[in-house]
Amino acid sequence: MLYFVARRLVSALSVVLATLIATFALFFIAPTDPAAAICGERNCTQQRYEEITKNLHLDRPKVEQFADYTIGIFVGRDFTTSGVTQHCAAPCLGFSFKNDRPVTELIGSRFPVTLSLVLGYAVLVLTIGVFVGSMAAKRRGSLGDRALMTSTLVVSSVPYYIVALMVALYLTIVYPILPRGEWTPPSENFGKFIAGLLTPWLVLGVYNCTSYARYSRGSMVETLSEDYIRTARAKGLSDRVVTYKHALRSGLIPVVTIFGLDIAGSLGGAIFTERIFDLPGLGQLVLDSLNNYDLPVIMGTVLVASVIIVAMNFLVDIGYSLIDPRVRLS
Repeated sequence: MLYFVARRLVSALSVVLATLIATFALFFIAPTDPAAAICGERNCTQQRYEEITKNLHLDRPKVEQFADYTIGIFVGRDFTTSGVTQHCAAPCLGFSFKNDRPVTELIGSRFPVTLSLVLGYAVLVLTIGVFVGSMAAKRRGSLGDRALMTSTLVVSSVPYYIVALMVALYLTIVYPILPRGEWTPPSENFGKFIAGLLTPWLVLGVYNCTSYARYSRGSMVETLSEDYIRTARAKGLSDRVVTYKHALRSGLIPVVTIFGLDIAGSLGGAIFTERIFDLPGLGQLVLDSLNNYDLPVIMGTVLVASVIIVAMNFLVDIGYSLIDPRVRLS
């Protein structure tokens, strides 16, 4: 087991390093001028342009620039703006001259919003999706099975942003059945925190649980036809025990893969949801940075998103080994 974990960890770290190199190359080695892009066109003076160039070490060779950026992630860096030197503590992902703040602070202030959104959504989508899929698999071919699968196809055939827009417009504004989306830290008012995220949770959870229901049903149908399931039934075990204790464990393997990647992508920034419901999360930060051409923030969010995806893949691999011990031997 330790060898399995160590091998997966080395693989994950190599992917993170490759992503770091690719991200740096995309923004600082491409045939563009990062300093000019960060400085802007309207209020960019020669002094500010030179200050940005010096602080980002753009006047140095590319190898030294990459070394400074990488070392800064582990030990921090100093940046000077308008004659004032600010220390960017590790992990330092750069400095936003548009916001006059370290990128790490910007991401750290937005991450709790996205994390809260994704955790509530994860609970809904996994419980509803797996439950509906398992129920449909138990009644394969019945009228209820066909009705459930047809309804999931109908819902998932509509683009998500249209569903979210319709809910935000008609169910929170025109007919205020659901509370409008807003962010309130749970430490300030837990009731407002739940109320502000309830509608985004429901929209994300109900919409995406349709795909989980289909994946769960397909996997459970295949698992319920295995020989060991027939043996368990022949021994006189109840249908409930066979389905939820024996079949569900094997049937969850493909669902775990989808769930891990889905959660990782959402943590990288649930752009549509945060934009539509006006939540100040990572997705909103990415959109604002793209509009302002804030390269350090874009680079930092890309790197954070990639690390999250790699980490979730690593956890999925470990989850595989716990669900199915045969994975450790492969």
